[in-house]
Amino acid sequence: MALPPLREELALLPGPALSDGQPSHTLHDPVRNLYFQIDWTTFEILCRWSIGDSRAIADAVNSDTTLQIDADDVGDVVLFLQNQQLLQPGPGSAAEYAQRLKHIKGSASQWLLHNYLFFRIPILKPDRWLSLWVGRMNYFYSKHFSTLTFAALGIGLIEVYRDWESFVATLVDTLSWPGMLNYGITLIFIKTLHEFGHAVTAKRLGCRVPTMGIAFLVLWPVAYTDTNEVWKLTQRRQRLQVTAAGVITELVVAVWATLAWTLLPLGEWKSMAFLLATTTWITTVTINASPFMRFDGYFLLSDWLEMPNLHARAFALARWDLRERLFDLQEEVPEFLPARRHTVLILFAYVTWIYRLVLFLGIAALVYAFFIKAVGILLFIVEMGWFVLAPFYQEFKVWRKYWPQLRQRGRTRISGAIFLFSVLLLAVPWPTRISTSALLRPAQQWLVYAPEHARVSQINFREGQHVKAGTTIFQLESPELSSRSANLQAKLARLERQTGSGVFDLGQRAQWQTLQQEKAMVEAEWALLQTDAARYAPIAPFDGVLRDLDPELRPGAWLSRNEVLGRLVNNGTLQVLAYLNEEEVAHVSTGDTARFYADGLEGPFLLLTVSRIDSDASRTLAEPELSTLYGGTLQVREKRGILYPDRSAYRVTLEASEVPSSLLHQAWRGKVVIAGSWSVPAWQFARTGLTLFWREAGF
Repeated sequence: MALPPLREELALLPGPALSDGQPSHTLHDPVRNLYFQIDWTTFEILCRWSIGDSRAIADAVNSDTTLQIDADDVGDVVLFLQNQQLLQPGPGSAAEYAQRLKHIKGSASQWLLHNYLFFRIPILKPDRWLSLWVGRMNYFYSKHFSTLTFAALGIGLIEVYRDWESFVATLVDTLSWPGMLNYGITLIFIKTLHEFGHAVTAKRLGCRVPTMGIAFLVLWPVAYTDTNEVWKLTQRRQRLQVTAAGVITELVVAVWATLAWTLLPLGEWKSMAFLLATTTWITTVTINASPFMRFDGYFLLSDWLEMPNLHARAFALARWDLRERLFDLQEEVPEFLPARRHTVLILFAYVTWIYRLVLFLGIAALVYAFFIKAVGILLFIVEMGWFVLAPFYQEFKVWRKYWPQLRQRGRTRISGAIFLFSVLLLAVPWPTRISTSALLRPAQQWLVYAPEHARVSQINFREGQHVKAGTTIFQLESPELSSRSANLQAKLARLERQTGSGVFDLGQRAQWQTLQQEKAMVEAEWALLQTDAARYAPIAPFDGVLRDLDPELRPGAWLSRNEVLGRLVNNGTLQVLAYLNEEEVAHVSTGDTARFYADGLEGPFLLLTVSRIDSDASRTLAEPELSTLYGGTLQVREKRGILYPDRSAYRVTLEASEVPSSLLHQAWRGKVVIAGSWSVPAWQFARTGLTLFWREAGF
């Protein structure tokens, strides 16, 4: 078979040895600035390309080297070169290339989609500047600077450990809108240094750095540096240096910023050092060092394993593994690797898929949240369709292609049966178990609060003593209240004398109506004062036992406003209070059974029955123990000492049928599990989705 000629501008460069020991080379396309790593066999075929015949090239390779190939191997190389547009176009091929270009560009909607998902904006051409400055940065690559950095790391970590509480407090203080803005500015600065780390390292090794700029990944700005020429490097260690340079630059900045935070006095410089340290550590570990996206961590792992196109090869193995497990197709493995690496790559692919699924779902939600509703919904659909649903669709197309073969496999029937069984599990009713934090306490109790400006005059009962209804528990006094009472009494006595003498005194008679109005006002003020005075002598509203009395409470002690003086507990039954959201309360009815477990499993374990469900959601939370602020599960907002639930919360009261007498005067926080009505899981998911759609669509 006659071979088409190669493009004349292509360059063949030496490359590092591959993992199996064979030499590699790099094929450079200068027009598109693309590099292709080729193995020994491909190199030997390209060296004899001028022979012009595939059979003759195979014979020449077999006679000149220890390789043994045939004409089909040469045909595979031709197909590779043709697909990568590395051959000279033959006569009459213009229509074919035009059709290929049209296929690459796609339609206008496809072009808009691709450019929305990813596009680049070059900003700098730093190669000339780097040539002038690269020699002056040699110290940062020296062993002396590395030693100092490791020493700074050790000292910084020790000092942060010693001052850990201050470090955490500073971190919490920065979690605000101004703090987030400062983090954003710091992140831009750090990522700029990151890219210059790549650029300077590549330039030191003799590579050209043509452009630096910003790439937009789903409208999210990401800095980039064009370091494609690192493929010219013949040593794998040098490529790893360029790839790791950005991460190492960030880590070095983080180390010195951490040390600076421990040494600097309070002020702006210390705050800047803290922002540099925390931002750099977090973004480096979670973003750049992650191998699940095509960032530095991925390329480092790929070069370290000596496996170019690591994601594509791992995904091919995982798809093969999935089809074999589901259908037992007994197809040939896409790539033969050692057993351990084969297994690791498949697991790596599965983890990457899960990671990307979660990440893309989060990106879709963010895109929806940060745009106006109409545009946000459209972009959300694009994100879900392209990143989440499209991979499933492509895999289902392959299954459809194999359908005649799949129908004959026994494994297919087993997988289908498992799938149908899973669907049935979602379609049949299941018992609902609702778990939430709850408070076990006496059904009737009364808290005694101190009024303002109060002082203890007399304590009539002791801790645990029985109190009868109508009995005064405490005698409190207030000098301010006593002064107001004396003034009002004097004023009231004066007005009574004046109004009484109006019959005999003509001057008083003329002001009699005014005096009567003033007297009525003073009497109303006196009645209000008497109501306030009743708070200084709290009376038991029912029979009970006095609990939680402060043992240090003595006559003459001053009290703060709303200070709890004690708790009067009825000797009756116990009740459990819990709060459920709108979806949960729909599955609970009066009479449903439940179980209460005390926190720590050291308290009581009780069987309960739902006795009451509030028809309206609670506007405030009267039991702070159930809020997340005090270890509970109910999300609340605090405003002026009042707790407001973040979501609709319906109060549910449960009663215990049998209660030990030792628990009648105590309160416990724990967890209640309610056996609600049976429900179909699939319907719950569908209802939640429809509710969300209906709410967000604005109907």
